[in-house]
Amino acid sequence: MRYLVLLLLVLLLLVLLLLVLLPLPVSAGQTIQGMVREVYDGDTVLVVTRSDGRLKVRLYGIDAPETRKPDRAAQPFGSQAKRVLMYKLLGREVLLEVRERDQYGRAVAVVRQGQRDINAEMVAEGMAWAYRHYLDGPYASRYIGLEEQARRRRLGLWRQSNPQPPWEFRQAGKGHGKRRR
Repeated sequence: MRYLVLLLLVLLLLVLLLLVLLPLPVSAGQTIQGMVREVYDGDTVLVVTRSDGRLKVRLYGIDAPETRKPDRAAQPFGSQAKRVLMYKLLGREVLLEVRERDQYGRAVAVVRQGQRDINAEMVAEGMAWAYRHYLDGPYASRYIGLEEQARRRRLGLWRQSNPQPPWEFRQAGKGHGKRRR
């Protein structure tokens, strides 16, 4: 009997320990603080937090040119956008304003470094498009306005005469590598 009680206490402690150590799922409206440990491309980073561990984050409301992948070439300005985001964030503390989770399980967030809206900066500097399909609320008008200013000033990717948006580039690449009959 004593062993059964002891076993139940140990199990209870293990369950409590797991609840404390396992991260809770990230949800919309949540604000998370962490440090950027990796930059994957011009709109995706890895953030390490105390409460959630490693969190892959997609910058809300923007779409940067694609970087080189094993199965496809990079878009013009893809590597530049990645380098700019690395310079802004790598190794720095950020505040994430989580808007949602995407289909890949990434947190989609407005990334702030101090008082700076990094998502907005990427668009304003011509390193990303305002991703109109997924924008809403006050961010929509702000990011679209910043994109239009960058376009008029021919900043970043807007130096090209007719840059291809990343969503079109990805769509065109879906058929790449498949055999045609």
